[in-house]
Amino acid sequence: MHVTWIPGAELRSDPSVQKVGGGRKKTVSFSSMPSEKKVSSAADCLAFMQGGCELKKIRPNSRIYCRFYTLDPDLSCLRWEPSKKDGDRARLDVSSIREVRTGKSTETFLHNGPLSEHLAEEAAFSIIHGDDYQSLDLVALSADVANIWVTGLRYLLAHPSVVAAGGGGGGLGEGGGVAVEGTLGSKMRSEWLAAEFAQVDEDGYGIVSEDVAVATICNLYPGIKEAKVRLRFKEIQRSKEKLTSHVTREEFQEAYCELCTRPDVYFLLVQLSKDRECLDPQDLRLFLETEQGLSLATTEGCWELLRRYEPSAQGRERGLLGLDGFARYLQSPECQLLDPEHLGVCQDMNMPLSHYYISTSYRSYLLDDQVHGRADLAGLIKALQSGCRCIELGVTDGPDGEPLLGVDHSPDIPRHHHHHHHYTPVTIRSALEVVNKYAFLTSQFPLLVYLCHRCSPAQQRTLAQHLKKVLGSRLYTPEVLPVSLGGRATTLPSPEHLKGRVLIVGKKLPLEQAGSDGEVSEEDEEIGGGGPLAGRRMTIPGEEDLGVVLVVPPPSQPRKLRLHKELSNLVAIVRTGSRSFYAQRASHKQQQSPPSSPSSPTTPVISEQPYWTMCSLGEGEAGRLTSESPEDLVIFTKRTLTRVRPSSVRLDSSNPNPQGYWKGGVQLVALNQQTPGAMLDLHRGRFAQNGGCGYVLRPAVMTDEVSYFSAHTQGCMPGVPPQTLRIKVISAHNLPKPQGSGAKGEVIDPYVVLELHGVPSDCAEQRTRTAAQNQDDPLFDETFEFQVNMPELALLRFVVLDDDYIGDDFIGQYSVAFECLQPGYRNVPLLGLTGDPLPHTSLFVHVAVTNRRGGGKAQRRGLSVRRVGRRGREYVTLRHTGIKVVDETFKPASGPLKEATDLREDAQSTTASFKEQCGLPTVAKLKQCIQSLATRLQSPEGTLGATMVLKEGYPCLEPLVNLSEPTRKLLTAYDTMIVAQKHLIENADAVQERIAQVQRDGMAFHEDLTRHGEKEGLKGRKLSKAVESFTWNITVLKGQSDLLRGAKMDSLDALRQLALACEACGLTPSSSSSNSSSSTFSTAELHYSSHPLCGRRSSTHGNGRI
Repeated sequence: MHVTWIPGAELRSDPSVQKVGGGRKKTVSFSSMPSEKKVSSAADCLAFMQGGCELKKIRPNSRIYCRFYTLDPDLSCLRWEPSKKDGDRARLDVSSIREVRTGKSTETFLHNGPLSEHLAEEAAFSIIHGDDYQSLDLVALSADVANIWVTGLRYLLAHPSVVAAGGGGGGLGEGGGVAVEGTLGSKMRSEWLAAEFAQVDEDGYGIVSEDVAVATICNLYPGIKEAKVRLRFKEIQRSKEKLTSHVTREEFQEAYCELCTRPDVYFLLVQLSKDRECLDPQDLRLFLETEQGLSLATTEGCWELLRRYEPSAQGRERGLLGLDGFARYLQSPECQLLDPEHLGVCQDMNMPLSHYYISTSYRSYLLDDQVHGRADLAGLIKALQSGCRCIELGVTDGPDGEPLLGVDHSPDIPRHHHHHHHYTPVTIRSALEVVNKYAFLTSQFPLLVYLCHRCSPAQQRTLAQHLKKVLGSRLYTPEVLPVSLGGRATTLPSPEHLKGRVLIVGKKLPLEQAGSDGEVSEEDEEIGGGGPLAGRRMTIPGEEDLGVVLVVPPPSQPRKLRLHKELSNLVAIVRTGSRSFYAQRASHKQQQSPPSSPSSPTTPVISEQPYWTMCSLGEGEAGRLTSESPEDLVIFTKRTLTRVRPSSVRLDSSNPNPQGYWKGGVQLVALNQQTPGAMLDLHRGRFAQNGGCGYVLRPAVMTDEVSYFSAHTQGCMPGVPPQTLRIKVISAHNLPKPQGSGAKGEVIDPYVVLELHGVPSDCAEQRTRTAAQNQDDPLFDETFEFQVNMPELALLRFVVLDDDYIGDDFIGQYSVAFECLQPGYRNVPLLGLTGDPLPHTSLFVHVAVTNRRGGGKAQRRGLSVRRVGRRGREYVTLRHTGIKVVDETFKPASGPLKEATDLREDAQSTTASFKEQCGLPTVAKLKQCIQSLATRLQSPEGTLGATMVLKEGYPCLEPLVNLSEPTRKLLTAYDTMIVAQKHLIENADAVQERIAQVQRDGMAFHEDLTRHGEKEGLKGRKLSKAVESFTWNITVLKGQSDLLRGAKMDSLDALRQLALACEACGLTPSSSSSNSSSSTFSTAELHYSSHPLCGRRSSTHGNGRI
């Protein structure tokens, strides 16, 4: 196998400071691997170590020493210089090494505070040595160099015979390399490649033509560039001074291993396989459980994965997954970043329509621009195929009494004439036939047709007849629109209830309207339609420097539209403008004010708004509301569908940022689906969250009757601690050159940008270093952290760009909702500019989310959990409302809220302490900790120094022999963790019930809260503040109750995993018995194993099973 070490990579010290690109010219190399020193598996790792390199030694006193470390030629010890010690003392015998840990996991790193934060996690490793488990803590100048040292040292630990033999008699084998025994995985790979070569060697002479060899490698490794393979064979021929282009079996294997070996996968495989370079079913199961979050993985499922992805017949027969099979598995759909559960509809579809974000297109039937583009059906088809559930149809008068698809404007709309060649107009009937054909091919959930027309009453009647005839029974036409009951609006039906139906959104005549037609107000429908935009100066996008602006003339009065009753009767959802929002807000304010309080003179108070309405807002107006009245907008959207359309001054049909309106509660953000870019990428990422069906549930804080949320909330949500998202960008694969960059040849210098979109406190952007030297398979090995305060709204976007002086060209991107992320090692399939997949192009990342259930404030840097005493904890408190009876009701919650925090944080901090004592990061799984513990408990004779026993149903460890001080300290940390978990499990229900009771008592005041406030003399702003504090308190109580429930579920699952891990590692009396029926231990003895919560989904991957 072959991995690559790039000289000069050591100079990249702290990638986090490289926030800007540039400063370098593009260079062209005429070699497939320019100026690279090859590192071939374990042998070349050891050779590199013998040559030595500079490493930073970290001392507990926070001092850093730069030393030059080497491995002795006989592989027996490590040496370093300069040193104040004499030559015999400045050494570390390999035989004294107990383990090699990666990352910053020892006490020296964890307790060095600010110093440790500035050391790269990927470049850090520790050598644990001696009977007292001392640590030699080192930091390489790059992750590549650290991987080489870790791989080499672990190989020596796994193969003591190599050390005993002195590296094969002198340490150097043929060609100057270290003579080491071939691993099982490397032998298996060699035999597989020989078999593949034999299949194309038809004559059996051991040689094939270059064309055949190139085609075979391209077939075995899809995505590799043919020119790259051909170039490598040319180099081999030139180095051997061959006169023929024929390829031998050895040359074929050499080329394949050099070109198709992924160093990132190789180093991971070595770490998992104990340097055998292959995985058996148990190794694979451990990987799935500890890294991939599949706690319910089975051995049978692992066998199935082996048979599916291992290319060699020998590996499939013996149940071994080699390097190529492991790489294929990691690149498969099963290991994609998007949780496969979200590939289908996975959310509750029985909630009211107003509870969902709805995928919405804006004038997708127009070509060129959204104002004066010509109509075409292709865009309409594409919008429906992409899962849009609200489309807009503009209808104008056409010849011969046949309405046409298109946009008509009133005289006050600014016109920018475009001269089109002659084209055939599209009739509205043709458009409706397309809608009928494609409406439910992608999604069965209801389609909303937003009707914009300025037709004559006669053509409106024709339009109504087309709607009824073409759509038939699919058309949802309620005979009488439901009205509010009991003085409060009734909720809308659910997507499930309206499956397969088409709902028309448009203007509607009053129910009492007599005659065949009547007048309705056409308010706020376009930029010239009055409202807050009228009279404003607006800059045309792209022409700011020229000073070109549009002045929107204010109309003298709202325009009137003649509406035919037959068309009106087909409208299911009434289209309104911003006045409905202002009217409802005024009504809401009036309810919180004394009756004598005057209402706004510009917004007449409407007693009640029909709940079957859709409020259509312009981009500018909606942006102002999300900034100035975010709470009012969220309240408004709890029952009323709200749509935001792009501004008409976007003459280039560009799109606004939908996230800015989603966070304000807006359900329908209309986008130009024909315009690719970042905004459409976010839209696709959002709606991929629920199988691309066009409906995604909004966060509960936006739909609950009593909840506190503001679009501009800074910091944490009420009662819910933030989560920390940790992403390691490891590598990229098969990157194409940017589209339209032909002048640059094949040279690309890629880097990756990570964008987090969400509420303002979550928005962040970070980037990797630039991978230079013409790399289409670059290694990055950089880790980034993001604090996520509201995961339900967060979207993560990866963007790969080509670094260049003139402008960084787009290579690919991928957007995904935070809730859809799978933990562990994942591939990120990159998409092109138009959203189409780039063949065989991906990123390889590692994802970890901490503090998912709460229990401590997440740190901005580092994953170490801050263990503070109870005096230093930040407890959740409720707000004072100023209403005495309400405050007295909330007062009893202070005790259980404090207890809930202590229960959660005690369980989390003791677990983090146990992991730290095991030398593992806080993201490690408990099974990994038990494996580390079992290793330390094992005597030289192979016996274990402790055994697991059940005490009151909890798995405890009892020592069997006298243990060393470090091991006793580790067992103490384990016992402390079990006590904290037990305390949480046994007390959570009672504490949660006390919190829930206060919440129920508080909700009893919800209906008459205003009246209670007025009794206390609260008016105006003070009364509004009291309502806000009441809402805050209810949200906090609900959030803390949910957190405690989740913490108990996690503790139950943790104890179950601990018991199973102890059994698997031989720490139970039954583990040495081959007959399970005679076992003295069974997980059935766990008093919590049958708890209904234990059966919950414990993984983000399907049901957690393989």
